[in-house]
Amino acid sequence: MLPYLQPKTMNTPPVSLQLWSVRDEMKKDFAAAVKAVAEIGYPYVETAGYGSTDAEGAKAAIDAARLKVSGMHVGIDRLRDELSTVVTEAKLFGSSHVTCPGWPKEDYATAAGCIKVGEELNQIGAKLREAGLRFSFHNHWAEFAVVEGRYVFDWMLDASEPRNLGCQLDIYWAYRPGADPVQFIREHGRRVTQLHFKDGDKERQKELGRGEVDYKTIMDVSEAIGACDYYIVEQEEYNFEPMESVRLCFEQLKAWGRA
Repeated sequence: MLPYLQPKTMNTPPVSLQLWSVRDEMKKDFAAAVKAVAEIGYPYVETAGYGSTDAEGAKAAIDAARLKVSGMHVGIDRLRDELSTVVTEAKLFGSSHVTCPGWPKEDYATAAGCIKVGEELNQIGAKLREAGLRFSFHNHWAEFAVVEGRYVFDWMLDASEPRNLGCQLDIYWAYRPGADPVQFIREHGRRVTQLHFKDGDKERQKELGRGEVDYKTIMDVSEAIGACDYYIVEQEEYNFEPMESVRLCFEQLKAWGRA
């Protein structure tokens, strides 16, 4: 695949790495993991738990690596039961984004169920907004299942207010079940505040530039809208060692003129 040789524009978001991509390394030694991420060239990371340490230890390690935090993935149990602590941690990291990374797909069986999920996320997002934070939902394939004629994700988003719930669109997990990420970005416009980048085909994930996803059009459309704050690499399956996998993704973003 040819590189997309386009210069950065004023609407080109900075690049971040979702630390779930190096989850085993985080569990062994969080500080060593984020140092290695920084050495690759990533300027930002998105947290997904703290591996071998806690929030304070993660903050110290991220600062020592001279990284910044683009956002936090926080599971629904913590969002329900520990929201004040989540707010404290977001303030600690200087992160304006909090994202719910998934939901039990059995709750999506009906339109009413999807709407109920959206309403709960809206309530959580309203509380986070009052604390000065932006809240989003991160999709997997299940949010692009069709329920009663519409995507699950559309039911959820329509049941919530844009000011309370944004969209962290995982491009590959939209593409794999057959949705069109470009159309989704165009339809939801400024509500798509972050994009998760991974590549692949209909069978499995691959590193950026090694799959079928049309990232050129996706980036062009997103940057024309100008609402996306971060391009976030997240590799969940690997064709190389995890740290090499995320390095290859970063190098591809450089080749595309986005890092």
